[in-house]
Amino acid sequence: MEEIRSLRLTGERALFMSRGLRVVDTIFDDGESPLKESRDIELENCMFKWKYPLWYCRGVKVTDCQWFEMARAGVWYTEHMTVDRAVIEAPKNFRRCWDLTLRRVDMPNAAETLWSCDGVTLEDVSARGDYFAMNTENITVRNLRLVGNYSFDGGKNVVVEDSRLLSKDAFWNGENVTVRNSFISGEYLGWNGHNLTFENCTIESLQGMCYIDNLVMRNCKLLNTTLAFEYSTVEADIVGKIDSVINPTSGAIRADSIGELILERDKIDPAKTKIIVRA
Repeated sequence: MEEIRSLRLTGERALFMSRGLRVVDTIFDDGESPLKESRDIELENCMFKWKYPLWYCRGVKVTDCQWFEMARAGVWYTEHMTVDRAVIEAPKNFRRCWDLTLRRVDMPNAAETLWSCDGVTLEDVSARGDYFAMNTENITVRNLRLVGNYSFDGGKNVVVEDSRLLSKDAFWNGENVTVRNSFISGEYLGWNGHNLTFENCTIESLQGMCYIDNLVMRNCKLLNTTLAFEYSTVEADIVGKIDSVINPTSGAIRADSIGELILERDKIDPAKTKIIVRA
């Protein structure tokens, strides 16, 4: 494998269509698309300071690298890529990628990041930004710390574990979503979803879990959660109190107590939902 080391590369397409290349301790600056259309490359301790560094690439291994703010829209249409230990300041990263793994990555400006990707693994990732992972499919997440609204909108086949999400409107329009051992705070959680499961989670949500087809909640806590389950088919086993429940469509809801139960006969059939209050 050819190696490039300790350079500062400028100008458009500085290493365009590289093949079998290892790049170490190098700065990509002042020039768009330096590695566009490259194949089988390794990048170690590099810095990206300008736009579109890795478009239409395949077989990319990135270790200990940094994306600065102007390296926006950095990785689009790229396949088979692993990023380990990185700080990515640039927004709008990772668009329409396939087979992507991010480990030990910090993204302080992750607006519109991870859109329309397929086959994504996130491990020990920190991110801040709205619309994170919109329309992404087949994504596995562990130890994600996310601050940003509208996350995972339209996601399909999503598994999230051991994570903390401060995210209004998370998992809207999601399909086949499972969240385990996680904390979520945000209004309107999960609306318009299909097959959403929450296990061992702590949730705070105004009007959360509404308009969902096949919602399952196992051993979850609902803190300060009001007007929950409206027009949802639900099987929920809640530890502790639910502040209020409104117009579930069918199923069963179990809790230690329910502060307010609203069942409007002109809107739903109350007989289709079993309410069990353990206290």
